[in-house]
Amino acid sequence: MTDISFAWSALGGDLGLVDRVTTVAREGALTARLPVRDLARACVGACSLAAAELAARRAALAEVPAVRVDDGAVATAFASERQLLVDGRAPVSFAPLSRFWRTADGWVRTHANYPHHRARLLAALGLPAGEGDPVASVASVEAALAARSAQDVEEAVYAAGGLAVALRTPKEWAAHPQGVAVAARPLVERGRLDTARARVLPPLDGTPVLPAAGLRVLDLTRVLAGPVATRTLALLGADVLRLDPPHLPEIADQHADTDFGKRSATLDLATDRAVFESLLAEADVVVTGYRPGALDRFGLSLEALAERRPGLVVAQVSAWGRYGPWGGRRGFDSLVQVATGVAATEGTDGRPGALPAQALDHGTGYLLAAAVLRALTEQSYDGGGRFVRLALARTAGWLTGNRTGPDTGGRSEPGAPYEGPEPWLGETDSRIGRLRHALSPVDFAGGPTDWARPPGPWGTDEARWS
Repeated sequence: MTDISFAWSALGGDLGLVDRVTTVAREGALTARLPVRDLARACVGACSLAAAELAARRAALAEVPAVRVDDGAVATAFASERQLLVDGRAPVSFAPLSRFWRTADGWVRTHANYPHHRARLLAALGLPAGEGDPVASVASVEAALAARSAQDVEEAVYAAGGLAVALRTPKEWAAHPQGVAVAARPLVERGRLDTARARVLPPLDGTPVLPAAGLRVLDLTRVLAGPVATRTLALLGADVLRLDPPHLPEIADQHADTDFGKRSATLDLATDRAVFESLLAEADVVVTGYRPGALDRFGLSLEALAERRPGLVVAQVSAWGRYGPWGGRRGFDSLVQVATGVAATEGTDGRPGALPAQALDHGTGYLLAAAVLRALTEQSYDGGGRFVRLALARTAGWLTGNRTGPDTGGRSEPGAPYEGPEPWLGETDSRIGRLRHALSPVDFAGGPTDWARPPGPWGTDEARWS
């Protein structure tokens, strides 16, 4: 079983603080064969506790504020992309070619929400890349995949720069070289980058208490874990500036869901280096979510960042980790579920299934935010630039039982069954329309309950600090 004590220990936290956490248990929240509700509670609880710990440090409080983890709020937030309405319209979560497919010997799942991924998938299968009729495209892909093995499709699509993963059982993933490499790593990788002096954070005052107030966060992330982490840091008061390549626009509804509290700008790292360097020179935190190594050529490796900005906290998240034979591959929550045995476990009647939410993305996102907050707290005592790394596949290993650690601490109280998201939804007007959205599940005494600003149109803010 997963719990907050294991997550908090993985973050380097004092286990004595877990007693500050109270869980409101609700039947019917995130129901699944695997302990998704436990994982979600633990990730949100650890993030809330990290926020409360930093708040206590900065506000000179006598004790860490009490933390409350409500299953209803957690379940609603873990499906935030499904709860979103824009002027009453529900977004489309997956494109027609992002789904499970039968192959000659099993199943594969593809991801083709972005146009360039769709084009690469079709090219790998020898099919026309034009948009055409979605129904005809589905039929063509279905026929092409039915004649090939799942492993052949996985490798062919990867070679073409697309995204397809063969269904594996937990046992098959455990024996796979990438599964072996992932299992050997801690849930949260943490370390020092330099010996910079202890960070002096201005004391906090006012209500609500915003533990990340005054901190500047460069957000170089996409889909979904990284944006969830930086959305959480924005809730807690950080000045978050998201930067995207101008030639890779974000899906509008995805931006509307994950960019609450942030500003959104475009920047070409190949041609606008002077602008980026000026932003980096005043940044406290850099969060990256591209596939490992993709940003290194722009001087964004850990070593290069630490050299140019001593004392920086660098947070990295990826699908498969930065190691093993899949260390450089792209990936998404849905594909990680398929590879690691989650989809096989959740399936019925020989068909693969899925978790009730993109829990690997959301859970890893809250853990990533927690890791940043804990790094900032540690820095305030003994200095040093820090790095933290997480991987969706490692979170999946935790979910499926690859864990060790204590199962203690915290309190629980019963709540009414989870019968829907309504109590944990908010509404706000924005420049992109009237938004109905999930409220943040991060909850500690005296902390914020909603974001200070809604998202605006993607990429329309200036690439500068506010």
